[in-house]
Amino acid sequence: MEEDTIAAISTPYGESGIGIVRMSGSLAESIAKRIFRSKKGEVPYFISHHFHYGEIVDPKDGHVIDEVLLVSMKAPNTYTREDVVEIHCHGGYFLLQKVLELVLREGARLAQPGEFTKRAFLNGRIDLTQAEAVIDLIKAKTKESLEIANQQLKGNLSKETLAIKEQLVKDLTLIEAHIDFPEEEIEPISYEELKKDLNSIIEKVDEWLLSYEEGKIFKEGISCAIAGKTNVGKSSLLNVLLKEERAIVTPIPGTTRDVIEEVINIHGIPIRLIDTAGIRGARDIVEEEGIKRAKERIGRADLIILVLDGSMELEAEDIEILKDVREKKKVICVNKKDLPIRLSVDDLKRNFQQDPIVFTSALKNQGIDELKEAIYSTVLKRGGRFSPEHLIITNIRHKEILTKMKENLYNIIEGLKEGESLEFIAFEIRLALEALSEMVGETTTEEILNRIFEQFCIGK
Repeated sequence: MEEDTIAAISTPYGESGIGIVRMSGSLAESIAKRIFRSKKGEVPYFISHHFHYGEIVDPKDGHVIDEVLLVSMKAPNTYTREDVVEIHCHGGYFLLQKVLELVLREGARLAQPGEFTKRAFLNGRIDLTQAEAVIDLIKAKTKESLEIANQQLKGNLSKETLAIKEQLVKDLTLIEAHIDFPEEEIEPISYEELKKDLNSIIEKVDEWLLSYEEGKIFKEGISCAIAGKTNVGKSSLLNVLLKEERAIVTPIPGTTRDVIEEVINIHGIPIRLIDTAGIRGARDIVEEEGIKRAKERIGRADLIILVLDGSMELEAEDIEILKDVREKKKVICVNKKDLPIRLSVDDLKRNFQQDPIVFTSALKNQGIDELKEAIYSTVLKRGGRFSPEHLIITNIRHKEILTKMKENLYNIIEGLKEGESLEFIAFEIRLALEALSEMVGETTTEEILNRIFEQFCIGK
């Protein structure tokens, strides 16, 4: 355990009904006793994991800072496995700062970002994958991303990793016994069984790696630019998707001059919608800048909703935009289906066979559910719905480690085919085991730990 005691405000910046100052470390309770006065005026005796009602008082001059609830939690049954004290104050920022300053003056030091969770990891309460899940939990934007983080926090990835590790250790033990004691009567190595074990592990790792792209989408979301020429109904479409009048809509071409961004949730995926200026020959310098920004955002977007006016044939501007986004992942939205369709849909289908084509009327709120389904199925290559029963990885660190371990397993299989020595096989198994140890944080460098925990806020 760490020797010093850390403290921080653990609630977000701003005004609120309640704010919390948290301490962790061996001095936490003694600091609390010096600054806390029971409402009954007694010397505080803290029952672990019980709230105590009283005041925070400056021991220098007896000045009352706030009326609070204080909870003291004794190690090891705490978040960090150290003594932890939480002071629940009124939620004004200045007030919380005063309480924190008092705690620091009495012997604590200011916590670094993520240091409470880092101590939970270093003290063995959670492994590194679970620590990473904490920040995913805090940053979750949808119910689905919350569920993915919760599954990892429960240790599901850790358990699966441990099961693979146990199998590899079993295989390595037998191989090393043959290397170290060649004359002894030891259970023979079945190379077919070994290959079967390795292929089974590779199959599981492949499932995890395949889940990464989808997991990343659920975790981080995607950017989706609504593109098209002027007056095809882009802003109306944005408003109907958001279910609010976010963008100004008029019959005048070129009303949207700047980029508008809002986030919606489609089946658990955070979609950042970007309404862009209509693309045409600019009429003035302001519109020219808007079109320039629109093209930049379209170029960077993960997905394009290309809006066409179904009530008229394709014009030169439509064709130019279609050319520009040909290689992009997109959904083609033929808007104004409430009017007679004059656009040649057959030509569209022939030229854009890989892209879904959806007919909508933003004015009449028609075809919007179909548009959302098309967006979802285009974003997720495998389709289907989110299933919390399946393990999904979302962290690039995990992906890189699993990819590295998979290479080691393939090296072993190739080595068995080529008749490589037992020493070679054992060496590659050890490398795979090192990768798994790195995954859960058993052999992770301080630099990597710092990089992970500095993503946290200070109070966590």
